[in-house]
Amino acid sequence: MKISTKGRYGLRALVDLAANDNSRATPLREISERQNISEQYLEQLFASLRKAGIVKSVRGAHGGYLLNDLPENITVKDVLTALEGPLAPVECVLKENGKRECSSGSDCVTYNLWLKMKESIDQLLESVTIAVLKEEYQKQKDGNSLIY
Repeated sequence: MKISTKGRYGLRALVDLAANDNSRATPLREISERQNISEQYLEQLFASLRKAGIVKSVRGAHGGYLLNDLPENITVKDVLTALEGPLAPVECVLKENGKRECSSGSDCVTYNLWLKMKESIDQLLESVTIAVLKEEYQKQKDGNSLIY
């Protein structure tokens, strides 16, 4: 499993949005300038984030984007899943209706390893919120970065 630029840039953009939120909609142009990410690319990312209900858009002269919920309620898993799709080290652990999807059938010796890896990844990504990353971002700007 490898997180693409969609996931990495989208997460950075949301942290920026949360850190620079002055209770107003933030234009993508501002995020683009601060994060050095193409505004056109951000438009694509924010379309997916809006569709997933993570952000909302405001039209007009003072338009832009706002988080659709508190940063404490938006997890890294929410964001990455919206941008990347289901997260798993291998396809066979992506269960639908609790059904085991493995090309080797029930004889797959590594299935439980992959399943435990997916569960660990999910647990970590669900435990880190945009608020946690916002705090880290602000500490980095102040030169007091935390180490994970």
